[in-house]
Amino acid sequence: MSKSFKVAVFGASGYTGSELVRLLLRHPNFEIAALSADSKAGRPMAEVFPQFSGVALPDLQKIEDIDLTGLDGVFTALPHGTTQSVIADTLAKRADLKIVDLSADFRLADLDAYAEWYGHPHKAPELQSEAVYGLVEIHRDKIRSARLVANPGCYTTTAELPLIALLETDAIDADEIVIDAKTGMTGAGRAAKEGMLFSEVSEGIHAYGVGRHRHMAELDQEFSVAAGREVRASFTPHLAPMNRGIYATIYVKGRGSIAAEQMHRILMERFASEPFVTVLPFGQVPQSRHVRGSNMVQLGVVADRRPGRAIVISTLDNLVKGASGQAVQNMNLVLGLPETAGLQQIALFP
Repeated sequence: MSKSFKVAVFGASGYTGSELVRLLLRHPNFEIAALSADSKAGRPMAEVFPQFSGVALPDLQKIEDIDLTGLDGVFTALPHGTTQSVIADTLAKRADLKIVDLSADFRLADLDAYAEWYGHPHKAPELQSEAVYGLVEIHRDKIRSARLVANPGCYTTTAELPLIALLETDAIDADEIVIDAKTGMTGAGRAAKEGMLFSEVSEGIHAYGVGRHRHMAELDQEFSVAAGREVRASFTPHLAPMNRGIYATIYVKGRGSIAAEQMHRILMERFASEPFVTVLPFGQVPQSRHVRGSNMVQLGVVADRRPGRAIVISTLDNLVKGASGQAVQNMNLVLGLPETAGLQQIALFP
């Protein structure tokens, strides 16, 4: 009999929270022991998300009412700025718990950078020092022994996977990176907002956070570590009229005589044994619809018409590999389970 672990989802009434529940229900080793929501506390999960009708799940509770006894792990899918205090309080009560945090609260190792980008001092600096950045394919060994894992952002996961591999091998000019990325509507969260109404976003696309999006701080951090020096990439996010997905078109310049074909070979070799990253044949372009609902990332490399330059395309499902799927992947690692457990579903197509 396989070992079973009891887990809780704090913030189960949002999109990433409901996606966690969907993934955990089919996980062979996880039992959902508690679910939290704030304004929806006391309601059945199926009342908030009707896709769970007929499924036996705990009712939603306030976090302070959840009994931590017997839990092995907690997923925190809460807004940034509030999660630090919640996690600090939770670990004060149960220091042996494993926590995977889906907010941005523990992603930045530099506390001054956090204060600059998020507008307030970090509320749990003692925990930030132990948090491990949860980009599994890059930090797998550190994650295994972590108590607190900071799940990366969806945009950053999409861009970092191919670019870190190219920066670590000194294959590209670190000062010539341009990331043009699009996200589906779920990336904006579930809260009611006028600008998110169907008639406001359908049949169009627009950039936002131009010149200063908070994910830039994550990109700066991880790219600089990979390159061994300060890196500041250009990054512009866009909102696209689709429910799910991230699609990043990345423009890079090879160092020295390195051409697009060599960059493709580097990515092929780097991700050859990774269960959730597929590098397509050279010149082939990935499509967001081909990873929808899965924990997969698809990468493609195409030669630019200008010698020495390449176009790297990366796509993933923002709610799965960009959030909840990667969180399960991280929790699998910290609890000593097979990394792929509960995550092997194929993409939904069409």
